[in-house]
This record gives sequence, structure tokens and C-alpha cells, in this order.
Amino acid sequence: MYQHFHSQAALLPGGWARDVLISVDGNGVIRSVRAEQAAPTGASILPGPVLAGMTNVHSHAFQRLMAGLAERPGGGEDSFWSWRERMYALVARLTPEQVQAIAHYLYVDMLKAGYTAVAEFHYLHHDADGRAYAEPAEMGLRVAAAARQAGLPITLLPVLYSYGGFGERPASAAQRRFLNDDAGFVELLERLRARLDGGQRLGVAFHSLRAVSAAQMRRVLAVLDDSHPVHIHIAEQQGEVDECLAWSAQRPVAYLLQRFAIDARWCLIHATHIDDDECDALARSGACVGLCPTTEASLGDGLFPAQRFLGAGGAVAIGSDSHVSLSVAEELRWLEYGQRLWSQRRNRLHDGGDVGSYLYRQAAGGGARAAGQPTGALRAGARADFVVLDGDHPMLAGCRPAQSASRWLFSGDNGWVREVWIAGRCVVADGRHAQEEEAGRAFAAVAEDLIRD
Repeated sequence: MYQHFHSQAALLPGGWARDVLISVDGNGVIRSVRAEQAAPTGASILPGPVLAGMTNVHSHAFQRLMAGLAERPGGGEDSFWSWRERMYALVARLTPEQVQAIAHYLYVDMLKAGYTAVAEFHYLHHDADGRAYAEPAEMGLRVAAAARQAGLPITLLPVLYSYGGFGERPASAAQRRFLNDDAGFVELLERLRARLDGGQRLGVAFHSLRAVSAAQMRRVLAVLDDSHPVHIHIAEQQGEVDECLAWSAQRPVAYLLQRFAIDARWCLIHATHIDDDECDALARSGACVGLCPTTEASLGDGLFPAQRFLGAGGAVAIGSDSHVSLSVAEELRWLEYGQRLWSQRRNRLHDGGDVGSYLYRQAAGGGARAAGQPTGALRAGARADFVVLDGDHPMLAGCRPAQSASRWLFSGDNGWVREVWIAGRCVVADGRHAQEEEAGRAFAAVAEDLIRD
């Protein structure tokens, strides 16, 4: 038996359309999308412009606890590296129960922001002394349980992390909770594979070229089939590029492209500091670049050459990374604004039409592919994940459908998200999630315990 949803305006793969009827089967899969249709009897009337759900392609859930608390200068020059030391201090104290509470609250807020799937780049594996838990996959299972509680589809990306720098330098004591050799890591993957369910997918992540060797990467990739997404942090900071050059005589992205068959199942996170040759080669590879503009700004990373990359046919996605912000609108706004600041020109990322609609389609499609989630567009065969903006919002009054995305992305916030649907089921109604109070109380208890001076 089908559900039918009707909207006066929806962003389809080919652009905005009016009077759109979306038919969804009993498994939560879209079976047809038709424009210029009257609403049939019994259809659910959606109360505003409709967009496909957005995948958050890069998340470190536990870092939500420290959002806004690293904004005091330390000694010397503050940078990503000094921020990292503060993050390590938090990591040293977290319990599995606390990680689950933080992630649950985070994922509820993600849904309220309009994200309908998450790729969780999960590298916190062991206890405070660096020993495996009795269940070695304990931490990953806690994160997966939080996503299940919230109703958010997750692609869990366990992270291989073995070293403290290029050339297999020993890791520091502060990194001991992250560390696995490749054999232990493969065992961890197998334990997680047996326990994930429903909309939960398993991928793999390599923390960075600083933290793994090429030989390790090959051994792990050899036990995976092509259905597993592969993610890696790369070229986020100029210091990382300089160290890679000193070690290998190559820049990080060039090093990766030369040694691995990089293709559409790969997602390179940040890739901030790439030259023109790397940019063009990466676009040709089919890999997605996962951009996190609010975190990249917060950490002083720099700006990815998005205009050149997209112009060369590259694919991008967005993530909230350290979660200083949880806003689809803000990530996409600052993706475009960063290019404007760089070029000192306006309207940089587009296909000749509306900037907001183009950016949204690019990021939604790229994120779904990079996470291996069957979503990202309102089309037959996709999971019925969609976001409904508040059609009664005064700022949408008088807007043509084609203006709706830019009106939201460049002047709006999360308050414009009225409904969120996952697999044809409403998980956010009138801007509220049924678990937000419960999740908020549990998060507050963790915050009282861990961050009070």
C-alpha cells in the first residue's frame, strides 16, 4: 500500500517543480515523483517547499560537547594543533554511556536542522588507558545505538589510527584511545558488521596519512568489497602538507592518488590545501570531497578551491565535523561565501541559475553517494527522506519556488525546517523531535560532569 505526499513546490533533480506528488511504498522507498498533479484523496499535504534529505558526511559526535568552549587564546599562536590538545583533554575522560548521550542529543539536533543521514567518522575506540573494552566494538555500538534512538540513518566509519605522524612515528599517550593495528581493526569491522541493522551502513575510514601507512591501507581495503564507503582526512592544514612533502616529496592528495585507485566510493575530507593539478586529478577520479565550512573556519584551516573543483566536474558534500554549528543552511552559505571572499566576486557556485538550488542538489547528491545511503534526491528508487520548509514563514511569502532554497540558505536558519521525513515516516513535526527534551537532559548531565570548571 502506498503513501502519497503532495507539495505545491519541490526541488527535483531537474530543478524546482510545482504541484508535486510523491508516492512511497510500504518499505519507505519512493516509487514515483510526478509534477503538475492534483492532490488525490487521502494524500498527506506537505506544508511548504520540499527538498531531498541532506546527508551530514562528516561527524565526530563526541566533539559536540566542546563546541564554543575552545574560544579562548592559549599560549603562543592558536591553531588547529592547539585546539587538538584541548580535544584530547576531553577524550581522556569520556565513558561509553556519556558518548551515547552526547551522540543522541547531537543526532536529534541534526534531524531538526534538516540532516537525514550521517556518516560518523568514529575513532574513539578504547578505554581511558588505551585498552580494548570487553566488547571491542563498544564505542562504535554506542554511537550506532544513539542514531537508532534518534531515528537517524547512520553510516558508521570506524577509523584506523596507528601512528602519531608521517613515517610511522609513535603515537602520543593522548592518542592511546584511538589506536589499532590493522589486524585488530579488521576484527573490529567484523564485530560491527554483525551488529548494525536497518538503515545502518558500515564503511571504513583512515584517519589521515599521518596516522596510517600505505601498507596498512592496502591490507584493510583487501578485505572490503566495493559496497563500503572509504573516507580519509587529508591536506586539512598547511603544516600537514609541509610534513608530507618533507617525508615523501609529494603533497598528500598527490601521494594518495598515485598509490590507490581512488574512485567514487572514496570521500576525501577537507582537502583544503591542494594545488591545481591535484584539484583537477581529484575531480577526474570521481571521488567526493567532504567539506565542513563552519569547522574549517573555526579551526583556521583555509578554503578549498570549490569553484575550480566543481567546474571540473567534481562532487562535494557537507558535514558539521566538530559541530560548532548544526545547520545545513550555514554550511552551504559559508561554502559559497568562502569562495566570494577568496575571489572578491559574488555568486561563485552555480550552473547558470539559482545558487542555493545548485548548492543544495550538489551537496545532497554527493553526501548520499559518499555515505552509501539510498537518498539525496527526490526520485523513484530513493529512500523517502525529505525536508519540508515552513510555507507560512513570512520570509517565504511571495517567493517563486526557484527562490525558496536561496531564501532559506542565505537568510534563514534551522527554524525554517518544519518537518523532516525518513523513509516516509515523520521524525520532526512543527520543528520538534519527540526525544529532544529527554536527549537534552541526558546531554546536560554529561556537560555538568565534564565541563564545569
